[in-house]
Amino acid sequence: MSKRRVAHYRRRSWLAASMLAGSATFGSIPQAGATMQRQTGPKVAVGKPSSQSDPVTYLADQESYTKTGVATWTGNVQVWQGDHALRADKIVYDRNTGVMTATGHVAMVEPDGSTSFADYVELSNGMHDGIARAIFLRMEDNAKLAANGMRRTNGKINDMAKAVYTACEICAKDPSRAPFWQLRAYNATQDAEHKRIEFSHAYLDMFGLPIMYLPIFSMTDPSVKRQSGFLMPGINPHDRYLGTYFTIPYFWAIDDQQDLTVQGLVSTRTGPQVSGQYRNQLNFGKINFTGGVAYSTHKEGSYVNTFGNNVSGTNDNGIQGYVRGSAVFDIDPHWRAGANVNLASSANYMRDYRITGYGNETLQSTAYIDGFGVGSYARLDGQFYQGLNQGVIRNSNLPFVLPRFTYAFQGETDPLGGTFSLSTNDFNVYRPEGTRDQRGQIQMNWNRPFHNVLGQVWLLTARLDATVYQASHLTEQPTYYVDTGTHTTGWVLPTVALKMNWPFLRSFAHGHGSQILEPIVQAIAAPNMGNSATRMIPNEDSLQYEFTDSTLFSLNRYTGTDRLDGGLRGNVGVHGNWTWRGHVVDFLVGESIQQHITQNRIAYSGLSHHLSSPVARVRVSPNQYLDLTARGRYDPWRKKFDYGEGLVSVGVPVFHVNAGYIYEPVTPYYFYATNYRLNGPTQVYYTPTNEVTAGVSTAYKQYHASVYGRRSLSRHEFVSLGGDIGYSNDCFGLDILAIKQYTSIGGQQRNTTVLFNLTFKTIGTFGING
Repeated sequence: MSKRRVAHYRRRSWLAASMLAGSATFGSIPQAGATMQRQTGPKVAVGKPSSQSDPVTYLADQESYTKTGVATWTGNVQVWQGDHALRADKIVYDRNTGVMTATGHVAMVEPDGSTSFADYVELSNGMHDGIARAIFLRMEDNAKLAANGMRRTNGKINDMAKAVYTACEICAKDPSRAPFWQLRAYNATQDAEHKRIEFSHAYLDMFGLPIMYLPIFSMTDPSVKRQSGFLMPGINPHDRYLGTYFTIPYFWAIDDQQDLTVQGLVSTRTGPQVSGQYRNQLNFGKINFTGGVAYSTHKEGSYVNTFGNNVSGTNDNGIQGYVRGSAVFDIDPHWRAGANVNLASSANYMRDYRITGYGNETLQSTAYIDGFGVGSYARLDGQFYQGLNQGVIRNSNLPFVLPRFTYAFQGETDPLGGTFSLSTNDFNVYRPEGTRDQRGQIQMNWNRPFHNVLGQVWLLTARLDATVYQASHLTEQPTYYVDTGTHTTGWVLPTVALKMNWPFLRSFAHGHGSQILEPIVQAIAAPNMGNSATRMIPNEDSLQYEFTDSTLFSLNRYTGTDRLDGGLRGNVGVHGNWTWRGHVVDFLVGESIQQHITQNRIAYSGLSHHLSSPVARVRVSPNQYLDLTARGRYDPWRKKFDYGEGLVSVGVPVFHVNAGYIYEPVTPYYFYATNYRLNGPTQVYYTPTNEVTAGVSTAYKQYHASVYGRRSLSRHEFVSLGGDIGYSNDCFGLDILAIKQYTSIGGQQRNTTVLFNLTFKTIGTFGING
């Protein structure tokens, strides 16, 4: 073959070229005492470890042999033995000893597909043992490992001297320039079998300067996605409740589908904690549970709650624990079962040990089975609640919902052009202290849309709601009725509604803009529901009434179905929209007219008169840099707003501002906290919700920063403050976060928290909390 032909094959993939028989001198060399014979192609052992007895298959431009059995190959040499491959400018092979020496642009391909490069390599025992000089390994995720020298033992252990490791890009203009960060070690050991790399007497360098000394550091090979071993330990120099504390996590990869992470926590101010997370990804479902147990030495005393009452200390010391997680299992293609568990021995334990979920009012646990059909859904579940804010919520007032059944069906279009839907939500509620009731409920709905030649879009709705109750302890929370005993009652409410949208459309701005002006009128007829208190009807899901622009044309504005809007009423509104060349202006304004005034609604609902308070919404977005949305409800009798909120977003890619505002004249949550029928709502209820939030963020190249705040204008105090500043590139990330929470839970208020997170690609994240 001519040199021109050989050069042609050199430009091809070296692996592809090796499959072309006759492209260069090509053969197989048997071991001592055997007969040499020509081969028509490479014979590489696949699926079994190579050994010294395996044949050596080679590809080279030139070859020569000595009488003593030493073969010399030069010019783009490629050699295979078993599942190992070697490439170099020159390779000398002694078939008597099985020693192979390679020099010049040496590349070794391992059985797992990884490639290492060196200036000089000497291998034996089927390429399992050997030494190398100036070794370089390119690994997954752009990780790189280099050393002055390496010794390989049994194809599994690589001992390296004067090793460096990094996952950062090497400067193309100046390769000798130090990377952003690197690990520089006196010795390093790569365990190819267990996929781990261990460094001894190592320094962590940044910009070529040492910043940390690590006597021993062990890490998982970047090619491994999950492997058993210790994870990054954590240290927090100061915490209000834990003092200085250390965490040591261990990850156990049980098999390909499940794992367990166990973490120990030792602190200077309270007892230790052991926690763990178990995960299992099954063929028919998944499990993810976290739990912990600790010995807490803290004990809180009594304090005064939001309502001015003395609250005694809780059982929050000694053995404490928590469990949190979920599980879901597929029964068949249509049914599944699952559970969500959230339990803790005390809120203070969650606070002290930083358990996720602290700060919520309650913890909810659920077990369920649900099914999916064509246009239908069914669910049977049970619910349990645990109160965390004992200053506001008592566990004895929280319900056990056992069981609850939900079903929904949506039909196809019928011959009359309408669609039928059906839903039910039935449950049994038990409270140790409070109303206990059972409910059976059904709702049927039929919608028929149509339009006429005038462009009017009509919607005819026929709806039937029916509910039956059996209830006791109605004198207690949350109903506070004056009558005692057990009551069985119910109601049936038919409703007919007709809604008309009449959109007027036109184009402007030479066809680049469109305008919509749309009057909307709705008439609703239903029996007057009157005052449900006189019929001893409990209330579990309709504790809040929402009359805003989003519910203006809703048949029922309660959040549930224990209370319904009845009577003869009408709703009117106007919707407008202008869109042109990236500019948007959109608004809706409307009002409701009602024949009967329902007494069940809480104060400031906006429907205390036959003519409601007007509601409105407006959005203005003149360009991609500004977006403003505002909505509200105005009471013309009080000449004040009953409700208002706004959101504004303004900025360019490198700098952005977000702000929000919300106002309500009362705090609805506290309405049912005490017996409002006997003494009226508590004074806390009449404290306005009047808050503003704002945040500023900026990002430029690899830097980012943000600041946010939330302040209660009615209480003249901040709710929370926080900020973040950070830097990230291809191999490193730094984030510094500061958070200040002003909210008091259980009579306690947490101090400022500062978090430092340093992320080194392929190594992990180091975090320090303060």
